[in-house]
Amino acid sequence: MNVKSPDEIPNKEYKEALLSLLYQLADDDFILAYRGSEWLGLAPHIEEDVAFSSINQDTMGHATMYYQMLEELGEGSQDSLAHARPSHERRNAILLEEVNGQGNYLEEPRYDWAFTVVRHYFYSVAKKVRIDSLKNSSYEPLAQLAIKINTELYYHLLHWKTWFMQLVNAGGEASVKMREAVKRVMDEFQGVLTLGPTGKEMAVMGLIEDEENLKKRWELSLQPVFQSTNLAFPPTTAMKKGNGRKGEHTADLDQALSTLSEVYNSDPAATW
Repeated sequence: MNVKSPDEIPNKEYKEALLSLLYQLADDDFILAYRGSEWLGLAPHIEEDVAFSSINQDTMGHATMYYQMLEELGEGSQDSLAHARPSHERRNAILLEEVNGQGNYLEEPRYDWAFTVVRHYFYSVAKKVRIDSLKNSSYEPLAQLAIKINTELYYHLLHWKTWFMQLVNAGGEASVKMREAVKRVMDEFQGVLTLGPTGKEMAVMGLIEDEENLKKRWELSLQPVFQSTNLAFPPTTAMKKGNGRKGEHTADLDQALSTLSEVYNSDPAATW
């Protein structure tokens, strides 16, 4: 089955599964791009400031394209979808909304670069796996969008893989912090890998491959890097803080949305 436009969507079940998938894709990229943007001016060196800012712009652009697709499916304006929805309506993984560290951007930010590197690297690998699957999606507009996004992912993956390997191999405090960050990220990464309550329907309808296959490919992509750095590949554990795919979130997301939506809420009728 190939669905070429919103007008050709065959039934309610197909549309519900498609909407669920798009909200996950959009909300994941949206919140992680924001967390990344909080490193502006705080990254380890000026070259990283420039590179990380570029990655965040790409990632926010990807979220915007998903929100636009949701708008075309009748879900409301993309600005409203990005900025006006409360936290319980968001479908991003909890790991991606977690703060970068103690303090905040304007007041004594004591951020954790190791956590940021591991979170972004593991997420970029998972995103690449999903995008590769989406290139064969039964919803052709999504398949075409995946092809566009894929061109930017190569740079993102190379960037974070380089940081990951350099810091793990550095020895001393850097290596210790990276190992701690790997455990912390893996404790919640199942929340990124899951496709939520309608995951089986997504696979049956050909929107994306099933969750188990995607997880296996993610693990296979990371294993050579772990082997080359003499790291044991840790298991993904149950989601300890809740399932973001079901609208379960932390206060970190409320704080982020308050900041992100401040300008939008000052005049929701304006075009941003």
